[in-house]
Amino acid sequence: MRSGNPVLKSNTFEVAPAGERMTLGGTVNKTAILLALVLITAGATWGRFFDRGNDPAAIMPLVWGGCIGGLIAALVTVFKKEWAGITAPIYALLEGLVVGGLSAIFEARYPGIVIQAVGLTFGTLAALLLAYKSGLIKATENFKLGVVAATGGIALLYLANIVLSLFGHPIGFIHESGPLGIAFSGVVVVIAALNLVLDFDFIEGGVENGAPKYMEWYGAFGLTVTLIWLYLEILRLLSKLRSR
Repeated sequence: MRSGNPVLKSNTFEVAPAGERMTLGGTVNKTAILLALVLITAGATWGRFFDRGNDPAAIMPLVWGGCIGGLIAALVTVFKKEWAGITAPIYALLEGLVVGGLSAIFEARYPGIVIQAVGLTFGTLAALLLAYKSGLIKATENFKLGVVAATGGIALLYLANIVLSLFGHPIGFIHESGPLGIAFSGVVVVIAALNLVLDFDFIEGGVENGAPKYMEWYGAFGLTVTLIWLYLEILRLLSKLRSR
Protein backbone atom coordinates (compact mmCIF):
# COMPACT_ATOMS: atom_id res chain seq x y z
CA MET A 1 0.00 0.00 0.00
CA ARG A 2 1.40 3.39 -1.04
CA SER A 3 0.52 6.98 -0.23
CA GLY A 4 1.49 10.21 -1.94
CA ASN A 5 1.76 11.81 1.46
CA PRO A 6 5.44 11.59 2.47
CA VAL A 7 4.53 10.98 6.12
CA LEU A 8 2.50 7.86 5.27
CA LYS A 9 4.41 4.84 4.00
CA SER A 10 3.62 1.25 3.10
CA ASN A 11 5.16 -0.05 6.33
CA THR A 12 3.45 2.46 8.61
CA PHE A 13 0.81 0.16 10.04
CA GLU A 14 1.30 -2.95 12.14
CA VAL A 15 -1.39 -5.25 13.54
CA ALA A 16 -2.45 -4.48 17.12
CA PRO A 17 -4.34 -6.63 19.65
CA ALA A 18 -8.13 -6.48 19.55
CA GLY A 19 -9.50 -3.51 21.47
CA GLU A 20 -6.36 -1.47 20.89
CA ARG A 21 -6.80 -0.92 17.18
CA MET A 22 -7.14 2.15 15.04
CA THR A 23 -10.68 3.22 14.09
CA LEU A 24 -11.92 5.54 11.37
CA GLY A 25 -13.99 7.54 13.85
CA GLY A 26 -11.01 7.98 16.15
CA THR A 27 -8.87 9.23 13.27
CA VAL A 28 -11.55 11.71 12.20
CA ASN A 29 -11.86 13.04 15.75
CA LYS A 30 -8.12 13.46 16.11
CA THR A 31 -7.91 15.22 12.75
CA ALA A 32 -10.52 17.69 14.03
CA ILE A 33 -8.43 18.24 17.17
CA LEU A 34 -5.28 18.94 15.15
CA LEU A 35 -7.10 21.39 12.87
CA ALA A 36 -8.50 23.16 15.93
CA LEU A 37 -4.97 23.52 17.31
CA VAL A 38 -3.85 24.96 13.98
CA LEU A 39 -6.63 27.55 14.23
CA ILE A 40 -5.65 28.54 17.77
CA THR A 41 -2.08 29.55 16.95
CA ALA A 42 -3.08 30.82 13.52
CA GLY A 43 -5.37 33.25 15.31
CA ALA A 44 -2.43 34.45 17.42
CA THR A 45 -0.23 35.41 14.47
CA TRP A 46 -3.23 36.75 12.55
CA GLY A 47 -4.18 39.06 15.42
CA ARG A 48 -0.60 40.17 16.02
CA PHE A 49 -0.19 41.14 12.35
CA PHE A 50 -3.24 43.40 12.27
CA ASP A 51 -2.62 44.79 15.79
CA ARG A 52 0.87 45.89 14.69
CA GLY A 53 -0.33 47.91 11.71
CA ASN A 54 -0.11 45.13 9.10
CA ASP A 55 3.64 44.94 9.56
CA PRO A 56 5.07 41.59 8.37
CA ALA A 57 8.18 42.16 10.49
CA ALA A 58 6.02 41.85 13.61
CA ILE A 59 5.17 38.21 12.86
CA MET A 60 8.10 36.88 10.84
CA PRO A 61 9.97 35.54 13.91
CA LEU A 62 6.82 33.54 14.78
CA VAL A 63 6.38 32.38 11.19
CA TRP A 64 9.98 31.23 10.84
CA GLY A 65 9.93 29.68 14.31
CA GLY A 66 6.76 27.79 13.43
CA CYS A 67 8.21 26.69 10.10
CA ILE A 68 11.44 25.33 11.56
CA GLY A 69 9.81 23.91 14.67
CA GLY A 70 7.02 22.35 12.64
CA LEU A 71 9.54 20.66 10.36
CA ILE A 72 11.37 19.21 13.36
CA ALA A 73 8.12 18.00 14.93
CA ALA A 74 7.06 16.46 11.61
CA LEU A 75 10.34 14.58 11.24
CA VAL A 76 10.14 13.27 14.79
CA THR A 77 6.58 12.11 14.15
CA VAL A 78 7.59 10.32 10.96
CA PHE A 79 10.46 8.45 12.58
CA LYS A 80 8.75 7.89 15.95
CA LYS A 81 5.15 7.39 14.96
CA GLU A 82 4.30 5.91 18.36
CA TRP A 83 4.93 9.42 19.75
CA ALA A 84 2.34 10.94 17.41
CA GLY A 85 -0.09 11.57 20.27
CA ILE A 86 2.38 14.19 21.54
CA THR A 87 4.30 15.31 18.48
CA ALA A 88 1.30 15.69 16.14
CA PRO A 89 -0.40 18.32 18.36
CA ILE A 90 2.95 20.11 18.72
CA TYR A 91 3.28 20.12 14.94
CA ALA A 92 -0.24 21.51 14.56
CA LEU A 93 0.40 24.34 17.03
CA LEU A 94 3.68 25.30 15.36
CA GLU A 95 2.32 25.06 11.84
CA GLY A 96 -0.59 27.24 12.88
CA LEU A 97 1.85 30.09 13.39
CA VAL A 98 2.90 29.77 9.76
CA VAL A 99 -0.64 29.42 8.41
CA GLY A 100 -1.91 32.38 10.41
CA GLY A 101 0.98 34.63 9.49
CA LEU A 102 0.88 33.91 5.77
CA SER A 103 -2.91 34.14 5.73
CA ALA A 104 -2.81 37.57 7.37
CA ILE A 105 -0.27 38.88 4.86
CA PHE A 106 -2.36 37.66 1.91
CA GLU A 107 -5.58 38.97 3.47
CA ALA A 108 -4.10 42.44 3.90
CA ARG A 109 -3.17 42.50 0.23
CA TYR A 110 -6.29 40.80 -1.14
CA PRO A 111 -9.25 41.24 1.25
CA GLY A 112 -11.53 38.22 1.40
CA ILE A 113 -8.97 35.79 -0.03
CA VAL A 114 -8.61 33.73 3.15
CA ILE A 115 -12.28 32.80 3.47
CA GLN A 116 -12.23 31.84 -0.21
CA ALA A 117 -9.18 29.63 0.30
CA VAL A 118 -10.66 27.98 3.40
CA GLY A 119 -13.93 27.32 1.61
CA LEU A 120 -12.20 25.83 -1.42
CA THR A 121 -9.95 23.66 0.76
CA PHE A 122 -12.76 22.06 2.73
CA GLY A 123 -14.98 21.95 -0.33
CA THR A 124 -12.25 19.99 -2.11
CA LEU A 125 -11.88 17.71 0.92
CA ALA A 126 -15.61 16.98 0.99
CA ALA A 127 -15.87 16.46 -2.78
CA LEU A 128 -12.92 14.07 -2.94
CA LEU A 129 -14.09 12.14 0.12
CA LEU A 130 -17.50 11.70 -1.51
CA ALA A 131 -15.90 10.67 -4.82
CA TYR A 132 -13.65 8.19 -3.02
CA LYS A 133 -16.41 6.64 -0.91
CA SER A 134 -18.71 6.35 -3.94
CA GLY A 135 -15.99 4.62 -5.97
CA LEU A 136 -15.86 7.40 -8.56
CA ILE A 137 -12.14 7.78 -7.80
CA LYS A 138 -10.16 4.64 -7.05
CA ALA A 139 -6.64 4.60 -5.66
CA THR A 140 -5.21 2.02 -8.04
CA GLU A 141 -1.50 1.24 -8.05
CA ASN A 142 -0.93 3.25 -11.23
CA PHE A 143 -2.88 6.16 -9.75
CA LYS A 144 -0.77 6.03 -6.60
CA LEU A 145 2.51 5.84 -8.49
CA GLY A 146 1.54 8.79 -10.65
CA VAL A 147 0.63 11.00 -7.70
CA VAL A 148 3.75 9.96 -5.78
CA ALA A 149 5.95 10.81 -8.76
CA ALA A 150 4.23 14.18 -9.30
CA THR A 151 4.49 15.04 -5.60
CA GLY A 152 8.18 14.19 -5.59
CA GLY A 153 8.75 16.31 -8.68
CA ILE A 154 7.06 19.31 -7.06
CA ALA A 155 9.12 18.85 -3.91
CA LEU A 156 12.36 18.77 -5.93
CA LEU A 157 11.31 21.87 -7.87
CA TYR A 158 10.58 23.78 -4.67
CA LEU A 159 13.90 22.65 -3.22
CA ALA A 160 15.74 23.81 -6.34
CA ASN A 161 13.96 27.16 -6.09
CA ILE A 162 15.12 27.59 -2.49
CA VAL A 163 18.72 26.82 -3.43
CA LEU A 164 18.66 29.12 -6.46
CA SER A 165 17.03 31.88 -4.41
CA LEU A 166 20.05 31.87 -2.10
CA PHE A 167 22.11 32.90 -5.13
CA GLY A 168 19.59 35.48 -6.28
CA HIS A 169 18.17 33.44 -9.16
CA PRO A 170 14.79 31.97 -8.12
CA ILE A 171 12.65 30.04 -10.57
CA GLY A 172 10.44 32.85 -11.80
CA PHE A 173 7.22 31.15 -12.84
CA ILE A 174 6.72 29.64 -9.38
CA HIS A 175 5.91 33.08 -8.00
CA GLU A 176 4.80 35.01 -11.08
CA SER A 177 1.14 35.73 -11.83
CA GLY A 178 1.46 35.21 -15.60
CA PRO A 179 -0.23 32.36 -17.47
CA LEU A 180 2.64 29.95 -16.76
CA GLY A 181 2.71 30.79 -13.06
CA ILE A 182 -1.06 30.36 -12.74
CA ALA A 183 -0.94 27.06 -14.64
CA PHE A 184 1.85 25.81 -12.37
CA SER A 185 -0.08 26.68 -9.22
CA GLY A 186 -3.17 25.03 -10.66
CA VAL A 187 -1.26 21.81 -11.27
CA VAL A 188 0.17 21.87 -7.74
CA VAL A 189 -3.31 22.35 -6.26
CA VAL A 190 -4.57 19.34 -8.22
CA ILE A 191 -1.67 17.17 -7.07
CA ALA A 192 -2.15 18.25 -3.44
CA ALA A 193 -5.84 17.40 -3.71
CA LEU A 194 -5.12 13.97 -5.18
CA ASN A 195 -2.88 13.26 -2.20
CA LEU A 196 -6.04 13.43 -0.09
CA VAL A 197 -7.44 10.47 -2.04
CA LEU A 198 -4.32 8.44 -1.32
CA ASP A 199 -4.50 9.39 2.35
CA PHE A 200 -8.15 8.28 2.57
CA ASP A 201 -7.20 4.95 1.04
CA PHE A 202 -4.18 4.53 3.28
CA ILE A 203 -6.03 5.33 6.51
CA GLU A 204 -8.92 3.07 5.55
CA GLY A 205 -6.40 0.30 4.89
CA GLY A 206 -4.84 0.85 8.30
CA VAL A 207 -8.24 0.48 9.97
CA GLU A 208 -9.00 -2.69 8.02
CA ASN A 209 -5.59 -4.17 8.85
CA GLY A 210 -5.92 -3.56 12.59
CA ALA A 211 -3.28 -0.87 13.10
CA PRO A 212 -2.39 0.14 16.69
CA LYS A 213 -4.56 2.76 18.42
CA TYR A 214 -1.83 5.42 18.38
CA MET A 215 -1.93 5.30 14.60
CA GLU A 216 -5.11 7.36 14.78
CA TRP A 217 -2.91 10.29 15.73
CA TYR A 218 -0.43 9.44 13.01
CA GLY A 219 -3.12 9.13 10.37
CA ALA A 220 -4.63 12.44 11.52
CA PHE A 221 -1.19 14.02 11.33
CA GLY A 222 -0.69 12.86 7.76
CA LEU A 223 -4.08 14.18 6.69
CA THR A 224 -3.41 17.51 8.41
CA VAL A 225 -0.11 17.87 6.57
CA THR A 226 -1.89 17.45 3.25
CA LEU A 227 -4.72 19.84 4.15
CA ILE A 228 -2.28 22.58 5.17
CA TRP A 229 -0.33 22.11 1.95
CA LEU A 230 -3.54 22.23 -0.10
CA TYR A 231 -4.75 25.37 1.68
CA LEU A 232 -1.48 27.24 1.16
CA GLU A 233 -1.34 26.28 -2.52
CA ILE A 234 -4.94 27.41 -3.05
CA LEU A 235 -4.07 30.66 -1.29
CA ARG A 236 -1.11 31.13 -3.62
CA LEU A 237 -3.22 30.37 -6.71
CA LEU A 238 -5.98 32.79 -5.67
CA SER A 239 -3.43 35.53 -5.03
CA LYS A 240 -2.02 35.11 -8.52
CA LEU A 241 -5.50 35.33 -10.02
CA ARG A 242 -6.41 38.35 -7.91
CA SER A 243 -3.19 40.17 -8.83
CA ARG A 244 -4.24 40.11 -12.48
